[in-house]
Amino acid sequence: MIDIDTITKRYDDTEVVSDVSLSVPAGSIAVIVGTSGSGKTTLLRMINRLVEPTSGRIRIDGQDTHSLSPHVLRRKIGYAIQGHGLFPHRTVAQNIATVPKLLGWEPARIKQRVADLLTLFQLDPAAYGPRYPSALSGGQQQRVGVARALAAEPAVLLMDEPFGALDPVIRAKAQDDLRAIQRRFGTTIIMVTHDMEEAIHLGDRIAVMDGGRLLQYASPTEILTAPATGFVESLLGAADRPFRLLSLTTLADVVEPGTADGAPLSADATARDGLSALLWTGRDAAPVQSADGAPLGRVTRARLMAAARLPGQAPV
Repeated sequence: MIDIDTITKRYDDTEVVSDVSLSVPAGSIAVIVGTSGSGKTTLLRMINRLVEPTSGRIRIDGQDTHSLSPHVLRRKIGYAIQGHGLFPHRTVAQNIATVPKLLGWEPARIKQRVADLLTLFQLDPAAYGPRYPSALSGGQQQRVGVARALAAEPAVLLMDEPFGALDPVIRAKAQDDLRAIQRRFGTTIIMVTHDMEEAIHLGDRIAVMDGGRLLQYASPTEILTAPATGFVESLLGAADRPFRLLSLTTLADVVEPGTADGAPLSADATARDGLSALLWTGRDAAPVQSADGAPLGRVTRARLMAAARLPGQAPV
């Protein structure tokens, strides 16, 4: 559990973060979203004391972060940034091993941890461990950056626009990889992004900031269906809200009894992907099957269109 209690950061007469309070449950992902200058990165950096707050307290599992020396605190918290931040003069393996070495891990344990993380990120340890960052693609560098942040098995991982420099295809894969890894390790993650689509895709809860203030902190569904202010609503984009609602639902949640012609859709696919497939193929319905190919029923365009409307909204 991370508790941020009335945190404020002031530079001279300017408050860049104003009286922010929120709690992040252990093992969840909280995403801080806002425009440039909203205070989101400053808030993130106050958690590991790269920026010292003017007032307020931050506690991790009940422990005040000011009870630890900054360097000790930072070794307990993973930190990944946009552009990966790898040391160019160190190999991939040496980069990942940075914090475990500082913590005095045994060489055999470090070697195994590096190999495990590279394998987890689908990078062969023998092939990629000896390489230098310049020999990697942008997506590979970013994966190594996240692996380095996870190397010392931190309970908390902070991420500042980690995928902002990646192209859309690689970015989507990196987001899915992060979600899978977070579920495997149970890491508590706080991520900063300006991309509401990314926030909705990854966040268990989303914190929307503007002008240094926290405007809303809620689940993606609540943010979409009940935005607290006009600014929050504008970030969502009126045209995109129905599709973002559908992205939070799988076809397994909207399947109904019956049959349909044509290629089946996977129950694990999002309702958004299901509607896209129906519109693209001109069908009103499609069969739905489980991962092992077992038929589960069908999904209809009408059912998906209903799921895309806000509660209480009348059909068009």
